[in-house]
Amino acid sequence: MKAFNIKNAKSLLITVAVVFLLNIISNFFFHRFDLTQDHRYTLSPTTLKILKDVKNPLSIKVYLQGELPAEFKRLQLESKQLLEEFQAYNSNIIIEFVDPLENKDESMDNIKELYRKGLTPINITVDDKGKQSQSMVFPWAIAVYNNKEVNIPLLKNIMGTNTTQKVIGSVQHLEYSISDGINKISKDKQKKVAIIKGNGELQERHIAKFLMQVRESYFIGPFTLDSVAKNPEGALKSLQNYDLAVIAKPTEAFTDEEKLVLDQFIIHGGKTLWLIDQVNAEMDSLYNPSGSTLAFPKDLNLNDMFFKYGVRINPDLVKDEQGSPIKLASGEQGSGTQYQDFNWKFAPQVYPISKHPIVKNLGGVKFDFANAMDTLKNGIKKTVLLQSSPYSKKIGTPVEISLNMVSEQTSPADYLNKGNIPMAVLLEGAFHSMFENRILPFEEKSFQASGKENKMIVISDGDIIKNQLDKTGQPVELGYDQRSGNLYDNKDFMMNCVNYLLDDTGLINIRSKDLDLPLLDKEKVYENYTFTQFITIGLPILILLVFGLGFTFLRKRKYSK
Repeated sequence: MKAFNIKNAKSLLITVAVVFLLNIISNFFFHRFDLTQDHRYTLSPTTLKILKDVKNPLSIKVYLQGELPAEFKRLQLESKQLLEEFQAYNSNIIIEFVDPLENKDESMDNIKELYRKGLTPINITVDDKGKQSQSMVFPWAIAVYNNKEVNIPLLKNIMGTNTTQKVIGSVQHLEYSISDGINKISKDKQKKVAIIKGNGELQERHIAKFLMQVRESYFIGPFTLDSVAKNPEGALKSLQNYDLAVIAKPTEAFTDEEKLVLDQFIIHGGKTLWLIDQVNAEMDSLYNPSGSTLAFPKDLNLNDMFFKYGVRINPDLVKDEQGSPIKLASGEQGSGTQYQDFNWKFAPQVYPISKHPIVKNLGGVKFDFANAMDTLKNGIKKTVLLQSSPYSKKIGTPVEISLNMVSEQTSPADYLNKGNIPMAVLLEGAFHSMFENRILPFEEKSFQASGKENKMIVISDGDIIKNQLDKTGQPVELGYDQRSGNLYDNKDFMMNCVNYLLDDTGLINIRSKDLDLPLLDKEKVYENYTFTQFITIGLPILILLVFGLGFTFLRKRKYSK
């Protein structure tokens, strides 16, 4: 008996020593094991780098708390687990979950304060075995670092999907959303974006939401090409201080001097984002007594420039059966006008089929009077980012556009071999100057006929970057269509374009991460409610009971001898 006790004591001491040694080693070597099939808790190198750069306390306050519907409890759990991963890699991350509706006396003041900060709630209809109730949810977080604050959306709006599908999409974007928010407030701005002016481009109020989003990560400023007429060399030198030039829906032709400045900006490594309309057609011009307008070609004097780079924007309109809804008066009943939703085929809803990081996992992107685009062979790599649906075709201009076209009847035969028209193309490679082997419009000592590796994006619609204005003239969210109430992914697409062109590809790659999130099928659960309860609650208890009885029986049998 004494030998037995000594043996047990030795085993205990060895066990304690091993555990103690492992604890000491673990303080010097840190590793977390992710056993999930889709590696959802394996943080990307970009996220780890962002977390590493957080040197001071960073507070993240999450408002997804309280009595939540089942789907949002899953989003809450995934958010908590992901933030705990962040905290494990950097102890400066401080997490707090707050229920803004917990105290009924203060809830209204809390809601007003969150509204003031831009954190709008969503009202959810909870369906529990046929019983419906309304619930208000704030799917937001606020990150604070060095007196800077940023709102982090936890729920991604995916048009045309139910709450469950939105939660699945949101979980896929959680790492991106939180990492992007932390990156905005912890990283110093470095790169510069020029908004080109002087040729009738969109006014600032029409691209206000785009500018506000870009301003969070980059320096931004207007650059007017009017100065080219007086001092072209000085204008080029000034433009070369920027990393990216955005040309948003110009309406006036470019002079050869202006084109040379932009051309040499590109050849010397400057990135460009072109949003070009080759046809004069505006939605507002249709709202007149006749309900029609004339769409006609627009000459911006850019065709030879794009041709040299490898694309051609044709003066055609894309007519797509996968259009956007539009409300039109369909008659009067009593004292009120009746409105009905129609399919407006000149405003295509484009859903990306490309797997390129710029568009992967994006929802629908809305165009307005987009033009058809061709890609040309010239040694430049071309990636079609967005294209029309298979049931689309080109409409030549000039042509009369009328609201009465919503009643047209069509068949698949009308679109045979006509669809899949490119409308956004990424160009990558060593570009050649359009002024190669040509007389220059002004003397430029630093002129180069060809440049190093570069990239640009050409989009055949300027309205894709345009935010609408409300009744008071204030800009609404980029991608929000007031006529239908739908929110499209225009803003995400535009920001992905900017980030990619400026080589901030890490965050884009996080957005492209695929997760497999299994959720219960409510309908099947309701159909087999009693059986489901037994499987989830009764069966584990039964297994424990059988194990306990079996263990007791075997123990008695062993020691009764």
